[in-house]
Amino acid sequence: MRQALREAEMAFDADEVPVGAVIVAKGIIIARGHNLTERLHDFTAHAEMQAFTAASEYLGGKHLDQCTLYVTLEPCPMCAGAAFWTRIGKVVYGAPDLKRGFNRMQEQLKHDHVLHPKTEVVSGVMEEECATLIKEFFAKKRRAKL
Repeated sequence: MRQALREAEMAFDADEVPVGAVIVAKGIIIARGHNLTERLHDFTAHAEMQAFTAASEYLGGKHLDQCTLYVTLEPCPMCAGAAFWTRIGKVVYGAPDLKRGFNRMQEQLKHDHVLHPKTEVVSGVMEEECATLIKEFFAKKRRAKL
């Protein structure tokens, strides 16, 4: 998660929403990503999407069932859907996204499997550090508007 947090800090420094992700296979980081939505003018350029693409390229295939995604913020429904299709083995996230996280979607839709049913989920890893960076980013944005 520390490496994902470093990616989030890079996004923060680039004035992107500070979310970072890394994908690990057999104990080795095979992919990294952070939000690039502003730079690329692309709403789909989330940290997880960047990491999924890089990991698939690295492995030479689209299934990531032997991999773990570490991400600083609970994935949104779009990223959770992409995670479903990659069949990612495990998702570990830091801070919950109480407004737009995939867990909210599951609750609203009364749906059990936004992620692949075999995907293990671990939440709250370095939650305070991950949440602090997000809060700091949006506080900075609010101050700039004053």
